[in-house]
Amino acid sequence: MSSLHNLKPDRVIKAFERAGWKIKGQRGSHVKLTKEGNMNILSIPVHKGKPIKQGLLRDQIAKAGLTVEEFLKLYK
Repeated sequence: MSSLHNLKPDRVIKAFERAGWKIKGQRGSHVKLTKEGNMNILSIPVHKGKPIKQGLLRDQIAKAGLTVEEFLKLYK
């Protein structure tokens, strides 16, 4: 299975949207996502030309209640 290395922020956001998360807004360079029934708020950094770091992405995936494998299926 693929890793979480070099994933693009815009595609990461789309993957979370496929999982039912909605964009709540953006403050600076961070997009915030919420989901009804989940009290967590996901915060995805969108820095031009920079992929999301793996540790941060793993944390956001866990907050979303997904496994890495489930997330990668949504990312494709």
